[in-house]
Amino acid sequence: MTTATTLPKRTLGKTGISVSQLGFGGAVVGIPSYLVPGDRESAAFAEQAESAIRRALELGVTLFDTAPGYGNGRSESFYGAVLSGVRDDIVLSTKLHMRPGEGPREWEASLAASLARLRTDHVDLLQVHGSTWSREGSARLLDAPAKWLEGVRAGGRARAIGVTAETPSGGLETLVESGVFDTLQVAYNAIYQGACDYQREPFGVIPLAKSLGLGVLTMRTATSGVLARLVHAEFPELPADRINRLAVKFVLSTPEVDCALVGMADPVEVAANCALAADPDDRLDLKELHNRFLA
Repeated sequence: MTTATTLPKRTLGKTGISVSQLGFGGAVVGIPSYLVPGDRESAAFAEQAESAIRRALELGVTLFDTAPGYGNGRSESFYGAVLSGVRDDIVLSTKLHMRPGEGPREWEASLAASLARLRTDHVDLLQVHGSTWSREGSARLLDAPAKWLEGVRAGGRARAIGVTAETPSGGLETLVESGVFDTLQVAYNAIYQGACDYQREPFGVIPLAKSLGLGVLTMRTATSGVLARLVHAEFPELPADRINRLAVKFVLSTPEVDCALVGMADPVEVAANCALAADPDDRLDLKELHNRFLA
């Protein structure tokens, strides 16, 4: 399948992996009732979601991100069914949990199951699925789990390894600074700006990761609908799609971000987000946006 080259491309840090600036997030197609209604097991939802993925491919989206936790493997299985025929044309990323008390046996089983569902022998990016990283949690991860992950990368089952987080923390900074990981995926958007603070010179874990050569991906790019619901509470006349567009635009306007992941299950939404991503002139000046000293 030939894809258009309409979207800007970025390189994920030192990995050398080129990705579209807009990526396809797989939570929506896997987790029941997540963000959009619809029975994830129904033929109607599957048809719509597949149309969304096909449209994304046509418009130049190359990075497709998922996780075994997105519907107990449902998202990975769906990706495998839809994307196996274009595997060489895309960048495929998934995740695994590395919980306290687990070891190589559990990690091997998780990765093997993910690869089977995705119908591939390797992923381009394998990420540790995390929320908030404490100092103790990061220390555990940098012991045996990190060595196992490095072995997976060396063995070719993952081209790169990364870590994900919902919130910035000291533990996350430790992981970013460890030299183990190739990428960081973190929640960052118009509401939750702590990972890349533009109230001063860009400050936070995202600029830190960039300075160390890590690729940066964002989750919650469209705020998981929180911004739309918040604004709609006071201005019900404003359409949610325009508010979500602003949220995506905010992240696309952050040069430290290599790929903004957006969960999408509708080809119309895909086309709108791709059109925005493809227009480099339609961006916000984040430094001016935060300027409190007005002439």
